[in-house]
Amino acid sequence: MAPPVAQPLSAGVSAAMLAETISQYLSAEDVRRVRDAYRFSDEAHLGQFRASGEPYISHPIAVTEICAGWKLDAPALMAALLHDVMEDQGVTKQELIERFGSEVADLVDGLSKLDRLEFASKAEQQAESFRKMLLAMARDVRVILIKLADRLHNMRTLGAVGPDKRRRIAHETLDIYSPIAHRLGLNIIYRELQELCFQAIYPHRFEVLQRAVLAARGNRRELVNKIQEAVRAALPAAGIEAEVNGREKNLYGIYTKMAEQKKSFSEVLDIYGFRVVVNSQPECYLTLGALHQLYRPVPGKFKDYIAIPKVNGYQSLHTTLVGPYGTPIEFQIRTRDMNQVAESGVAAHWLYKSPGVTLNDLQKRTHQWLQSLLDIQRQTGDSSEFLEHVKVDLFPDAVYVFTPRGKIISLPRGATPIDFAYSIHTDVGNQAVAAKVNAEFVPLRTELKSGDAVEIITSESSRPNAQWLNFVRTGKARSEIRHYLRTVKYEESVAFGGRLLGQALKSVGLPMPDPEDPVWDKLARGTGARSRDEILADIGLGKRLAAVVARRFMPDSDPIATTAQADDEHDSGNPIRIQGNEGLAVQLAPCCTPIPGDAIVAYVRLGHGLVVHTEDCPVARRQRAREPERWLDVAWDDQTAKHFPVRIDAVVRQERGVLGRIAAEISAADANITHVSMQDEASSTVVVHFTIQVESRQHLAQVIRYLRRVPQVQRIIRVKG
Repeated sequence: MAPPVAQPLSAGVSAAMLAETISQYLSAEDVRRVRDAYRFSDEAHLGQFRASGEPYISHPIAVTEICAGWKLDAPALMAALLHDVMEDQGVTKQELIERFGSEVADLVDGLSKLDRLEFASKAEQQAESFRKMLLAMARDVRVILIKLADRLHNMRTLGAVGPDKRRRIAHETLDIYSPIAHRLGLNIIYRELQELCFQAIYPHRFEVLQRAVLAARGNRRELVNKIQEAVRAALPAAGIEAEVNGREKNLYGIYTKMAEQKKSFSEVLDIYGFRVVVNSQPECYLTLGALHQLYRPVPGKFKDYIAIPKVNGYQSLHTTLVGPYGTPIEFQIRTRDMNQVAESGVAAHWLYKSPGVTLNDLQKRTHQWLQSLLDIQRQTGDSSEFLEHVKVDLFPDAVYVFTPRGKIISLPRGATPIDFAYSIHTDVGNQAVAAKVNAEFVPLRTELKSGDAVEIITSESSRPNAQWLNFVRTGKARSEIRHYLRTVKYEESVAFGGRLLGQALKSVGLPMPDPEDPVWDKLARGTGARSRDEILADIGLGKRLAAVVARRFMPDSDPIATTAQADDEHDSGNPIRIQGNEGLAVQLAPCCTPIPGDAIVAYVRLGHGLVVHTEDCPVARRQRAREPERWLDVAWDDQTAKHFPVRIDAVVRQERGVLGRIAAEISAADANITHVSMQDEASSTVVVHFTIQVESRQHLAQVIRYLRRVPQVQRIIRVKG
């Protein structure tokens, strides 16, 4: 792969080293194709220099060398050499297809940063770039491997750029690329990126800590040697052949542990780490036994990542022992294959889309995660929102929980039963109503712990709650909930808007036009809407008044007069009928919890539809005095929903079993209890707060009559406001 004479010797040496590396595992034909890509890239970047003053071609060569270290195939190496020609030199995708084929062109296109497109902001541009890169990565993991190699070389040469740009790139790397490397099990890359980011963001802290570690290393050598000799003697005596090495903590890990745990440098460094590599999985457990006989284990400090691997495929036994002089020693015990996966992750078990290939567990998990990126993309239109969802899934900490059938599911730390439900299937998440953890009912916002057995109770009539967004942790759950709320809110708003418009048209003596009637197109053009459904959705969401739209259907309607007559809707004698099951388009105010039979009024909340209050609600009275034009006359429909929440307080004498008797009477009255709490009022009485579900005011009266049959009940109050 000889470079042009104009290039300095250093670039030529790099190219020659690359050619030697790839010729060890690629065929002669593949080496020729890579050489061809090199020549094309060299010509494209001729005359272009990096900030360090080196010819630009040195960067693609360095990136390709890193990829060759993973033994990536010829198309991936060609894409690594060409990864900047579209972005920097204006080479089109079609040119690359004609010269190198569609596979290479698709890889390069997935790596492009979209710098030539116009975006509203730098943040939006970066978000769109990440979205494109991650989606390309979901289709072909080679994209992210090349991108990580690209970022690694940029970080290694970051000293050539200014301090502000250096910090910005380092923060971006720490925020996105380093977690991706960890998520894919590329631990060597992950640790190096962390070190380089730490050095770029906090250069002084990095230097101080580096000097301190170097100084401490000499003082620790004697103790490290003593532990290694003891272990190397104990394992052969137990018939175990093993490699034992001291494990250095990286500076960023020391820094974060000091910051998070408020520990001094000596406290963090006083923990000694060793790695033991053996030949087989049974020998891992034999080694664990031998070490526990040699040194006393610390209770609660054992983790079996062989039986339950980490989400990125990592497997090892971890144990902490008390060594000489009471020194804590951390041991990682693994096989050679596990060690390879621990260091190289997905690149250790490279897979291309070839028929008949069996996916190993690591590849399956990686494939599932990459597919989840595509699922999130389908539910998310906005690039920034997509990036937000993906970043949630990049946190390295995980918990491992069990399905009712014993399957292990990995979730981010802090995940809830709702996250678990969506990880099983979208429909399970959408229809979740309750959860059992270890056979006991728990709130849906409960944080799961490793080892929990989780069961989700579903109902076909259930739907996602917007409040779930306040506590879910996975990107999939968040995107699915938002997608459902957006879609269903729109559909419900269209349906409810149709009802409102129908009533408004009836009040002016007009029928509801057929959906195919051309009058809808004329009305849409005149109001700036895109379709009939958009007009109806706007009415349902309170963005348009039904009376105004209705009068636009009148022959020879005057838009000014139409607007002026909008308030006549109040005087039409046709209040809006409420059923209580309109969904998100109509909300029952939580302050007064209206039920059928109550006199009601409704507030038009812009973008959210109607909020229904009882007429005597103090909150409604205050709002009505401030904005009377937003209030509409409403009434209950003859056909209403079956379950409405209502709050009641019961003052009762404290006696054994009284709560059970009250609950039995509520059940006998055919009402459901959804919440109960108690509050002591005096030594002999207690206030019991209930939220129950009833069908109407008459049904509530029946519940109260049943409760009065309990002798201990002294007073019953319906709570409003």
